[in-house]
Amino acid sequence: MLRVRFFRVKPDKIDRLRDWMEELHRRRDEVLETFAQETVRHEAAWLMETAEGTILVYAIEAEDLEQAQRAITENPLPIDLEHRAVMDEVIEVPIELEQLLDERAG
Repeated sequence: MLRVRFFRVKPDKIDRLRDWMEELHRRRDEVLETFAQETVRHEAAWLMETAEGTILVYAIEAEDLEQAQRAITENPLPIDLEHRAVMDEVIEVPIELEQLLDERAG
């Protein structure tokens, strides 16, 4: 299952967000450990500049997104707690969009 979310980034926290994403890349073993616990197969993030500011586009593909949420809530690993703290620091608000298509094979 794929979930894509959009968040407005605080203007003074863009470099902090970039630094954190680089740190996640350096801590790949920890990221893969949390992926296994959360049934995540793939995560990707992009920054999109708009006239209204910077938007973080965050995509997660997981076997079971509900299991992923339970793992983060019930048994978070240290990197999960750090990730949540950084996201709380850098994100202003989630952006709600109208989904027009969600089709899967099988």
